[in-house]
Amino acid sequence: MTINCKGRLIDLSRPKIMGILNVTPDSFFDGGKYSAPESLLTHAATMLEQGATFIDLGAYSSRPNAAFVSETEELDRIIPIIELLLNAFPEIILSIDTFRSEVAKQCIEAGAALVNDISAGLLDPKMLETVGQLKVPYIMMHMRGTPQTMQQFTHYDNLGKDLLFYFSERLAQANAHGIHDIIIDPGFGFSKTLAQNYELMNHLELFNVLERPLLVGISRKSMIYKLLETTPQQALNGTTVLNTLALQKNANILRVHDVKAAMECLTIVNQLNA
Repeated sequence: MTINCKGRLIDLSRPKIMGILNVTPDSFFDGGKYSAPESLLTHAATMLEQGATFIDLGAYSSRPNAAFVSETEELDRIIPIIELLLNAFPEIILSIDTFRSEVAKQCIEAGAALVNDISAGLLDPKMLETVGQLKVPYIMMHMRGTPQTMQQFTHYDNLGKDLLFYFSERLAQANAHGIHDIIIDPGFGFSKTLAQNYELMNHLELFNVLERPLLVGISRKSMIYKLLETTPQQALNGTTVLNTLALQKNANILRVHDVKAAMECLTIVNQLNA
C-alpha cells in the first residue's frame, strides 16, 4: 500500500504520522500561533525531528462556523509558507489542506506533494479534474455542506453504510479523472454529532472494504474535550487514547498536532503487533 509523493514511494502498510501546521488566525487549537516565519520553521523542524512523514499545511480553518476566507487570501497566506518550508527543508512532504482547485494547483506547482480536501471534490467542481491533471495523491474526506453549515447535516439512515456509499461514489468520480493514489478520511467532527463520532470510531474497520489507505484526524477535537468536559489544550490524553484505538483498527495515517505523542502510540502498537 504505497503512494507516490514527488517520485518518492511512501509505504503506508506501516502507519505514518501527519503533523498539522495551521497558518490560520482562527484554528480551534493553534490559531495564530505559527504566523511568524521563525515560529513556523521551528515548529516544522520539531515535527520532522519527532518523526512526522507529512506536514499538512492549512490556510483556511475548517472548524464549525469558521469564518469565510477568499481564495486570494488563502493563496496569499499559504504560497509563501510553502516556499519558506521547502527552502529550509527540501525533502519535506507537504500536504495542502484546501477544497479549492486553484489553491491546490498553485500549491502543487510551488512544491507541495499531496492535496487534502475536506469536501472530496464537492465544493469545487474542478477539483477532481485538477488533481487528476496534477498526478498527486488525494485525501478525500466525508463532510456534508460547508464548514459554516456542516453541523446542520447530521441525520443518517445508517451512519456506516451512508459513509461507505459516499466514498464509493467519490472514489468512482476520482478514478474517472485519473486519480489513483487516494486516501480516505471519515471526517471526525464534520457533519457528525458527538455520539456519531464515537459510533464511527467504534466501527472504523468498516472502511477496510474500500481497500484504500485510511487517515484518522481526531487530534484535540470537540468529540474529546466536550465528552471529558475540558478544553482543546487539555485534550492530549484523550487524543492519545483514540489514536491508539485507530491504529488498532488499521488506520494508516494519524493527522495530529502532537507528533511525539502520536509516534509513541505508533511504537507501542507496532510492538504489540510484532
